[in-house]
Amino acid sequence: MKITKIELIHASRGVTVHAGEIGWSWVRVHSDEGQVGLGESYPLGEAERGVIRGALARVLLGQDPRDVERLWQDLFLSISYFGWAGAEMRAISALDIALWDLLGKTTGQPIWQLLGGKSRDRIRTYNTCYDHLYDFNRVDTSDGLGEAGKLARELLLGGIRAMKVWPFDAAARKNRGQFITRSELQAGLRPVQQIRDAVGEDMDIAMEFHGLWNVPCAIRIAQSLEPYHILWLEEMLPQDNLKAYAMLARHVVQPLCISERLMTRFQFRELLDLGIAQFIMPDIAWCGGITEARKIACMADTSYLPLAPHNCGGPVLHAASLHLATHVPNLFILESVRRHYLVDYPDIVSDALAPRDGVFGPPAAPGLGIYLRPEFLKCPGVQIETIEN
Repeated sequence: MKITKIELIHASRGVTVHAGEIGWSWVRVHSDEGQVGLGESYPLGEAERGVIRGALARVLLGQDPRDVERLWQDLFLSISYFGWAGAEMRAISALDIALWDLLGKTTGQPIWQLLGGKSRDRIRTYNTCYDHLYDFNRVDTSDGLGEAGKLARELLLGGIRAMKVWPFDAAARKNRGQFITRSELQAGLRPVQQIRDAVGEDMDIAMEFHGLWNVPCAIRIAQSLEPYHILWLEEMLPQDNLKAYAMLARHVVQPLCISERLMTRFQFRELLDLGIAQFIMPDIAWCGGITEARKIACMADTSYLPLAPHNCGGPVLHAASLHLATHVPNLFILESVRRHYLVDYPDIVSDALAPRDGVFGPPAAPGLGIYLRPEFLKCPGVQIETIEN
């Protein structure tokens, strides 16, 4: 079996996250036996596709796609001399996902089976609140409950018992993360209080900070959150200096969750060696794909630390995350965005893989278990570029 061509797919539409609308880089890897593997990364689109076009495609063309581990090493070697922790690794991640999908379709097995089977039949999820109905930052509603509380009630009715919010981001961006006033602190706490008022302790609350604060502000915010029994504090500081997290960890009582912005097992090794995070959060579409995410999960498991994969990109990342979550023994919980699987994904892929009663099941079809809809690929704004020998 040989790889005969690689397709780069660009769609002008994307999904909206805290940073605004983001784009996807989809790839399809074709074999001479007719199977096609689908991969994805985000958010820059042309940056990731440029790396594949300029450097990585020639590494794969003509190779046996079943040699997934060797091909990962070849891809990594081909870009390592000029640095790899950016668009290069995101591009490798997309191709690696596609190779696993192709291997699954070739063998007729879901990816979780190829990884060594499943550790669970039910995958817990929490909702990241890029919602299509509620704005969790809106607190001036007539009933006083606020939309964070209304969202919490609705999620709970659907069986989802954890949610993630980031109400301190506005102050961080305004003040460049260097200080926070008393009134800004109270404003950030208000949605958290409204969730507790709406559903009490039945909803776990994870706090996201997008790496925007300095150490003193992070400590002050964490201390203000202590009465609310927060699930974790995620990315309070930038990820560039992990020793700063060690200082933060000495001053806060809540668990720290770090970080989707670390790439490969090499960066996660430093995090694990420092012993500063209680929850480990790789993003399959950024960290090096399924091949590398599985190794990161094994490293975390060796330290008895649970995995909470980052999953708020596109539908292919969502499917890949479900396969990893099905397989790894040390899964804590999987992120998901209900607006994505209810609104954004169904027109793009064959199966949006939505949860039932607040949990996901293992995908059953071979490979990832999804494909891009042919009618979507014909939409205006969707472009396909083919690379072949």
